[in-house]
Amino acid sequence: MKRNAVLLAFTILSGISVVHAVERPNIVWLVSEDNSVHYLKHFDEHGAPTPRIEALAAHGLTFDQAFSNAPVCSVARTTLATGCYGPRIGTQYHRRSVAVPLPDGMKMFPEYLRNADYYTANNSKTDYNAIPGKNVWDESSRKATWRKRKDGQPFFYMQSFAVCHESSLHFSAKVMASEKTETDSASVFVAPYHPDTPTFRYTNARYRDRIMQMDRQIGSVVDALTTDGLLEDTFIFYFGDHGGVLPRGKGYACEAGLHVPLVVRVPDKWKHLAAAELGSRRKGFVSFIDFGPTTLNLAGVTVPEQMDGRPFLGKGVSQKEVESRDEAFGYADRFDEKYDLVRTLRKGKFNYIRSYQPFNFDGLQNNYRYRMLAYTEWRKMYQEGKLNAQQRQFFESRPAEQLFDVEVDPHEVNDLAGKPAYAEVLQDMRNRLTARVKKLPDLSFFPESHLVDAAFDNPVDFGQTNADAIGRMVDIANLQLLPRKDAEGELKKVLGGLSRWEIYWALVTCSSFGEEAATLAPMAEKLADQNLHGLVKVRAAEFLGLIGKRDPQADILSALSNTSSGVEAGLMLNSLVLLKDSEPGYKFAVSKDLFRPDVAKNDTVKRRLEYLTGEPYRKPKK
Repeated sequence: MKRNAVLLAFTILSGISVVHAVERPNIVWLVSEDNSVHYLKHFDEHGAPTPRIEALAAHGLTFDQAFSNAPVCSVARTTLATGCYGPRIGTQYHRRSVAVPLPDGMKMFPEYLRNADYYTANNSKTDYNAIPGKNVWDESSRKATWRKRKDGQPFFYMQSFAVCHESSLHFSAKVMASEKTETDSASVFVAPYHPDTPTFRYTNARYRDRIMQMDRQIGSVVDALTTDGLLEDTFIFYFGDHGGVLPRGKGYACEAGLHVPLVVRVPDKWKHLAAAELGSRRKGFVSFIDFGPTTLNLAGVTVPEQMDGRPFLGKGVSQKEVESRDEAFGYADRFDEKYDLVRTLRKGKFNYIRSYQPFNFDGLQNNYRYRMLAYTEWRKMYQEGKLNAQQRQFFESRPAEQLFDVEVDPHEVNDLAGKPAYAEVLQDMRNRLTARVKKLPDLSFFPESHLVDAAFDNPVDFGQTNADAIGRMVDIANLQLLPRKDAEGELKKVLGGLSRWEIYWALVTCSSFGEEAATLAPMAEKLADQNLHGLVKVRAAEFLGLIGKRDPQADILSALSNTSSGVEAGLMLNSLVLLKDSEPGYKFAVSKDLFRPDVAKNDTVKRRLEYLTGEPYRKPKK
């Protein structure tokens, strides 16, 4: 007798209630790497044709408002695996400096499926920022398949498709001159924030070719399921693992970095678990925190309370309620060696982007990113003064908050934040996002180096214990949103206080105001001289350097030579590169000998040294 042929009662497995039904659906995730909705014609008129994905949609549901919570792979995939917001559980940095433990009593969602007698197989990317545990997968390898399960055993299978990964666009000028694209580069769409050049046209065309290849690979898996007689027993999720990889996509918390394609093919046998017309397009918002809970719910497994997401398919889910969902939260922190702190809230047609370090411009050096010819050409054109205002923005400081109507401005080039007609919308979005980061609470308001030292043994507990402190730092950062004269009194109070991380945020806020905050320069100079803390010293030097009040070189180099933390040095080097590559452009004499030996071994430090000194980067041994 097959193992699914007997109805079993509720069983408690690892604290999770599981229904073993007469039959349970198989669930497959097919995940393409590095592409947003903008590259598939099924979602965007300028995208490539994807007939195999469109066939899945014809027998299923298309989700027009699906979002990765993070615009880069390790953070996004950890969000998928945990169903939790990265800044709440300490998994928000790409690449991780420390693999953090999961919240107490919680597992990655495939382990709950495995405990419920599902066969779990992953082919093959993991890329987690959290410690996964030993029982997530029956097999995770390039040879993993559903075909190794026991007779009649339901399965969860995940496969990643790297054909459209960022690295596919790391071609040379020789390749661009010699290899033609299937997509016509002369008629391809170029985003308004990109320069319209042969390089950008070729890059766009080549990437659409890769999307079509990916579609064919998706079709091959569907064919294998059909051959095995499993198609009508299996939910098939197709989605991108975060936003698109052309410049200003992957790594950036905006529509191009977060808005992903999602199609779910619904098997005939399990249509009642979708409760929506097959072939329809759904407008309700779903995001990566919801994907794990949805998969558990389809399998009849209770969703753990520690997860932040909610199911959008399966028993007990009202599609009317799902259609009413209209919010998605996004976050971007460190991407390799480039630090940032951006949070987004998409609500309905509006996208609100909060840059907590707006002087830290988007185009700041990231070595891997600038392997792409389009990136290097874009920066060169900026340096030569050949870009219009929309195209220049990538290389210049940003507003602390931006507001876009993505229905009329899908590429987010017309900021509404300063327009009186949108003042009420802006205030509402600001309040909503502030409430979210405080409620998490958002660990990133502490520097990563402090989290490594004090938080990453138990990030969730640390966040709850320090929720009030995080709330105060959020309030200090939000002084950026006031007129400078209204913020100055509170900034003086904080700068003269004793809390190093509140002082840290007051200095970041001073840098956000720039020359408007020059009256606070004497206080910053005292902090730079006092050596209260290395990062405080660097933030003071950064502010003074940005406004031209004091040469920052000696202060930053001193802090770098004294730190014993590679993670802290990486954050300091971010400020150094910013001051080197933006106005007024300081010259820093940096070498490996500046750092303590253990600090110089840090991955982020090595990446920065490659850029600053030309020393070849060597990936650390695992």
